[in-house]
Amino acid sequence: MARIVVIGGGLGGMATAARLAKQGHEVALLEAAGHLGGALAPVHQDGFTWDAGPTSTLVPAALRDLFRKTGRPLETELGSDLEPLAVLREHRFADKTSVQIPGGSRAGQMTAMDTLGPGLGEKWARHVDVYGPVWDVLRKHYVETPWDPRTKGAVPKDLDDLFDIRETLYKRLRHDFRDERLALIAGHLAIAEGHDLRNTPSWVGVTSYLEQTFGGWRVPGGMRRLLELLEARLTLREVTVRTSTEVLDLVIREGRVVGVRTADGDADADAVVVAIDPRRLPSLRSYVERTMPAIPPVVAHLGLEGDVPDLPHEIVFHAEPLITVRPGGVAPEGGAAWTLHGRGKIAEDMVDALVRHGMDIRENIVTRVDLSPRDLVEQWRGSPLGVLWQGRGTVRHRLGPTTPVQGVYVAGAHGAPGAGVPFVTQSAALVAGLIGPA
Repeated sequence: MARIVVIGGGLGGMATAARLAKQGHEVALLEAAGHLGGALAPVHQDGFTWDAGPTSTLVPAALRDLFRKTGRPLETELGSDLEPLAVLREHRFADKTSVQIPGGSRAGQMTAMDTLGPGLGEKWARHVDVYGPVWDVLRKHYVETPWDPRTKGAVPKDLDDLFDIRETLYKRLRHDFRDERLALIAGHLAIAEGHDLRNTPSWVGVTSYLEQTFGGWRVPGGMRRLLELLEARLTLREVTVRTSTEVLDLVIREGRVVGVRTADGDADADAVVVAIDPRRLPSLRSYVERTMPAIPPVVAHLGLEGDVPDLPHEIVFHAEPLITVRPGGVAPEGGAAWTLHGRGKIAEDMVDALVRHGMDIRENIVTRVDLSPRDLVEQWRGSPLGVLWQGRGTVRHRLGPTTPVQGVYVAGAHGAPGAGVPFVTQSAALVAGLIGPA
């Protein structure tokens, strides 16, 4: 039985701790905040509750595998299956046109795009089809298999070739679409996560393929319910959890980790899993000095009452600034909980900006929580959006699941295979597979 310390109590840290404990290891999870969850932790105010981070997931197999490999299946714990989203989001454009994008259906997406103009469905399908082979390579050699970005030439040639592509997502979209609206839809997820399409490799557009193939899924009860289940799973697997405990650095002797250093003293460890931004630890900082974190958006959680629009799904307003409206959460009877995300030049209150788009809710707001990107980074002690794309070399400059320090592994958004619920969850599976059973 190995003594393993997991640093970070977000999704990546909790998933890794649960897997390793099930494999028979003695696991301690250390979290700097006073609670677990990271971006999964909800926000509460005046009787309203909002999901702080993601509200849905792609590729639900990653979450299902996590629960199946650590205890009772997710569906059993929830009392129901994950809920498929009939519509992933609605995109509204400056010319007053709009389109609702269904998930999990090539034909459905083609039909939706044809509402924007004849033949656009076929153009969209041809664009998304390109990413089928891309996903095959990523899934086989990167998402489901540990890959060391420092060993160029020692990995399958098709993965090396993919990561060496010079074409940016910006260039790909301009080549594939003359209609600007299709380009905005295809580039939205990368922009929403804080990336500049001119610095983002074209293969990152594979998320369009994932949405079309696997659809979007919501956890009944929201991501806060997922957090409750993960906390219960840690208890079941007898993981030692210490909150309000910030790790100052790793303790390394002769190139191998032997523990972690906290304000309360050193804790011995045979292995350490870093599920936070590695740059927060001096011993790892030099290995990721060529990377930067992706910055969170401006966020406004709104508590509403009265006559407000019934929004069944996420709405994206493509303008300056880019505003995403996410309904959901818990509200008192007769109320509604919305969350606004803003990107770009935000020179005015996002609620005022929505008025220009025909959505005036100013008189309906009874409470709100405003959070700047700085607020979110301080609250989460890092960015849950992972590493900022700064060109094709970025993928080789981040760590995970292994590191140059023997016995140190990286899970979570800042490691391989990257940010987002399915990839963060899968990162835990990669680390657990490398460490192996006790």
